[in-house]
Amino acid sequence: MLGLDGKTAVVTGAGQGIGREISLLLAEYGTRIAAVDVKPDGIEETVSLVREKGSEGYAVTCDVSDYDAVRECVAGVLAWSDQVHFLVNNAGITRDNLLLRMSLDEWESVLKVNLTGTFNFTRALTRHMLGKRYGRIVNIASVIGVMGNAGQSNYAASKAGIIGFTKSVAREFAARNITANAIAPGFIATAMTEALPDDKRGEMLRMIPLGHFGTGRDVAHVVLFLLSELGSYVTGQVIHCDGGMVMS
Repeated sequence: MLGLDGKTAVVTGAGQGIGREISLLLAEYGTRIAAVDVKPDGIEETVSLVREKGSEGYAVTCDVSDYDAVRECVAGVLAWSDQVHFLVNNAGITRDNLLLRMSLDEWESVLKVNLTGTFNFTRALTRHMLGKRYGRIVNIASVIGVMGNAGQSNYAASKAGIIGFTKSVAREFAARNITANAIAPGFIATAMTEALPDDKRGEMLRMIPLGHFGTGRDVAHVVLFLLSELGSYVTGQVIHCDGGMVMS
């Protein structure tokens, strides 16, 4: 029914957090995972966990902001699997600072990884998907790209850019049976949120109507839907996974 068994997914930022949760959930449904991350240790662990789920895994160390490295990465994946059906652009970083204190490096590094990295992998894989007349692309944006946030102008700009990019890709490739959608997670439980002072955590929780942080698994469930046959008629959309933080 889901149509995921035996298909291949490239997941960037797969070495930890949301990227790992996405990889493991897809593996539970028989998807072969090409796990991509700039840090080799994390993806090796992810691939080991993928194999424990009974699926095949392939670890690739790659800086998503380097287009030549991405092309080489994609060539390696296609040597491992003759078809890539799914692309999940999840790799992302933060370099938070108030605008008047933000350095050019803090601005550019976030845009390069988050936005240009999404462009690089999409560009590198869509020619292959066009030839196969099939593809599912999911880009991980953020509610911050919709609502903004003080001290995160670089991150907000990168995630808002991903949303606009996703809609354009959806329009360009729909005729070839390639869909592109974005997910905008809200506050997701991580080691970082666990380390926040109680007053800051309380402030964040008050913004969430459901009253609790999300998990990486929550985001992975939305990815699962969009990649599966259940989501085959959905494209160009931004799906919020945020406990009700942003309602439009």
